[in-house]
Amino acid sequence: MTNSTSTSTALRPAAPTAPAHTPRINFAKAAPKAFKALIGFDAAAREGLDPALVELIQIRASLLNGCAYCLHMHTSDARKAGEDEARLHMIGVWREARNFFTEKEQAALALTEAVTLVPHAGVPDDVYARAARHFDETELARVLALIFTINTWNRIALSTGKVAGEDERTAR
Repeated sequence: MTNSTSTSTALRPAAPTAPAHTPRINFAKAAPKAFKALIGFDAAAREGLDPALVELIQIRASLLNGCAYCLHMHTSDARKAGEDEARLHMIGVWREARNFFTEKEQAALALTEAVTLVPHAGVPDDVYARAARHFDETELARVLALIFTINTWNRIALSTGKVAGEDERTAR
């Protein structure tokens, strides 16, 4: 007699397990000048921008890049800054949840997607024009710089095997 439960269980794929963390290079220690330059670029990009907008941009890019380390860091930062939990849940589907975001935030999220996914379709003129309607030239340059920096941070975290939930900023 066959046990149907064990048969059906055997047909289901095993639950994925987290890959073992293999230590990788500590970018900050191995390339301190590059790391410090990026920190300076990041700080300059944020200057004068609404902190809530900064976190929305960083969260959206981190979602698109699949960077769990940065996603955890920036959602935590957003919560600490008082960001509404419902908005955090809607960032990944902001087009379907437009009522959660201002027109300016939507323009920034669209630009974030276009720049982050630039190999797919470039940065369409309509996306750029929409952002340009909501940000003056200086703000738009800073938004672009912020998008550039979060994409770089995502690539550093992914390449060096950063683990979500660990925040090295607190260890400094």
